[in-house]
Amino acid sequence: MLTPVLSAHWDEADSFTIEGYTRHRGYEALKKALTIPQDDLIQLVKDSGLRGRGGAGFPTGMKWGFIPQGPEGQGAKPHYLVVNADESEPGTCKDVPFMMANPHALVEGVAIASFAIRASHAFIYIRGEVLHVIRRVQEAVAQAYAAGHLGKDIHGSGFDLDVVVHSGAGAYICGEETALLDSLEGYRGQPRLRPPFPATHGLYASPTVVNNVESIASVPSIVLGGAEWFSGMGTEKSKGYTLYSLSGHVKKPGQYEAPLGITLRQLLELSGGMREGHTLKFWTPGGSSTPLLTAEHLDVPLDYEGVTAAGSMLGTKALQCFDETTCVVRAILRWTEFYAHESCGKCTPCREGTFWMVQILQRLEDGTGTEADIATLLDTCDNIFGRSFCALGDGATSPIVSGVQHFRDEFLSHLTSGGCPFDPVASTVFGGVSA
Repeated sequence: MLTPVLSAHWDEADSFTIEGYTRHRGYEALKKALTIPQDDLIQLVKDSGLRGRGGAGFPTGMKWGFIPQGPEGQGAKPHYLVVNADESEPGTCKDVPFMMANPHALVEGVAIASFAIRASHAFIYIRGEVLHVIRRVQEAVAQAYAAGHLGKDIHGSGFDLDVVVHSGAGAYICGEETALLDSLEGYRGQPRLRPPFPATHGLYASPTVVNNVESIASVPSIVLGGAEWFSGMGTEKSKGYTLYSLSGHVKKPGQYEAPLGITLRQLLELSGGMREGHTLKFWTPGGSSTPLLTAEHLDVPLDYEGVTAAGSMLGTKALQCFDETTCVVRAILRWTEFYAHESCGKCTPCREGTFWMVQILQRLEDGTGTEADIATLLDTCDNIFGRSFCALGDGATSPIVSGVQHFRDEFLSHLTSGGCPFDPVASTVFGGVSA
C-alpha cells in the first residue's frame, strides 16, 4: 500500500532528466493516451476518482468535462490548460521538490491533459522565487520538445501542443486560480468575480482548465495503470495516492507518499515521531489556512471527508506539527501577519479585517489586551468568513477560530502573565534554536 508512484525514483541521481524518466516507462502514457478518444480519456480520469491536489479536492475529470467539448467550428475559442505551480501556502512544500525531482511526469501529464481537453497551448505558472525550479522545468520542457513529446504533430497523432513556463512575481493571491489567470494575462493578480467560471471564460476569456501540479502529474500513472488500479487505493470518496508534506518538530520532516486515508499517527511512525523528549501539541492538516487540530485527532483519516468531519480541511496536506514548547498565540499571530501582508486589498473584509486581527493578536501576545479582545477577534473573523471576495479571507480566520476553540486558556494566560508565558528561546516556532 505504501509503494510510491510519484516519488518512486526521486533518489536516483538523474531522476529529473528525460533519460532517467524514460528508463521507467516515461512518456509511454502519452503515446497510449494519443490513441484514446478524448472524451474517453476524460471519462477515464472521472472513473479513477482523482480529485484536485491543490487544496479544494474538486474531481479533476469533472473539471475537464466542464470545458465545451464540441468540434471547433468557425469562430470557436481556443482551449487552454494552466498548471498552478504557485505554491505559497505556509507549510506546503510538495510541488517544489516534485518539480525538482520529477519534472517530466508533470510535462507528460500536461501533454495528456491538453490532448483530453483539446487545448493546443498550456502554461505552467511557477512561483517566481523558486528560480532553480523554473530552470529545471524549462529544461524538462526543452528536452520534451527535442524528443517529439511536445510541438507539432506529436508522435504522428496530428495533435499540436506548445507549453510555456511562466514565472510569477511572488504573490500568494496568485494561487487563487482566477488571480493566476489575471497575472498570466499581464494584469495585477486579483481574483475575478464568478460566474463566469474559467471553464468557459478563463484565460483570454476562453475555456480554461486550471489544475495543481500533483493533479496533472498523477494523470500518466492513471493512463498506464487504469482507473480501477488508481481507485483501489485511498478511501471510498478520496481515491488514490498523494504526497503529504510533514514539517515542524518531527525527527524526519519531508514528503511522504501514501494512500489517502492514512493517519498522522502512522505518518509520525514513518518519520520517527516528534523530536526527542517532546509531545505533539497542535498541527495543521493542510497548511496554515486550515483549522488547527490537536493530539486528540492523531487517528483522523487524512482524506477529504475524514478531516472535514474532524472540523478542519485536508487542503494541501501540509502537516505542520508543533510540540509543547510552541506558543499557539505567537504561531497564529505570525500566520495572520502573513495573510495581512498578502491580502490583495480588493475587498474590504479581508483588507481591513486581517489588519485589525494582527493588531488584536499582537496585544494578546504582548499581554496588554483584555479578555474582550478575544471576543472582538472572533467577531472580526465572523465578519470576514464568507464575506470576502476569495478564500484568502476565509483561510485567515481558520487558525484563529480553531486556536481559540482549542487553546482559549492559553490566550487568557497571556493576559494574566502580562505577556507570553513561553520562553522565546525554547519556543521554536518561526525562530529559536532549532527552527
